Amino acid sequence: MPLHASCAALRGDGVLFLGPSGAGKSDMVLRLLGRGWTLVADDQVELTEDAEGLTAAPPGALRGMLEVRGLGLFRDMPVTAPARLRLAVDLLAPGQEPPRLPEPRRFAAGDRDIPRLSLAAREAAAPDKVTLALDAVCGRAFCAAGAFGT
Repeated sequence: MPLHASCAALRGDGVLFLGPSGAGKSDMVLRLLGRGWTLVADDQVELTEDAEGLTAAPPGALRGMLEVRGLGLFRDMPVTAPARLRLAVDLLAPGQEPPRLPEPRRFAAGDRDIPRLSLAAREAAAPDKVTLALDAVCGRAFCAAGAFGT
């Protein structure tokens, strides 16, 4: 199922970035690439459901492409695809703030769902928060209260 989103992966675990045009999806992926993540897809993501959950991949025509606002469209970027989706992140518009201790939420596609959270995309710590959230979802970090704990 095609989706207007972007996706990056760390160690094969994918994070889906959602939000309207201009929300910072491509910018977030670029910032994560600088921290050792890999591109899965930018602007359009193909979601596939299987027995283990959801995977993400780019549409063929957009594979390896990343839009960098102010620089242009880059091609032939290294891609990890398909990537097992572990987390969905809603990128908030400038001026919006996520809740301090959010309630757990889910992103559903077909019969599958994954944890979902909201972040201020342009916050300096946003890429580090995404990494920490992914580690929590994958069991590499422990979140006692908030989006992943009670």
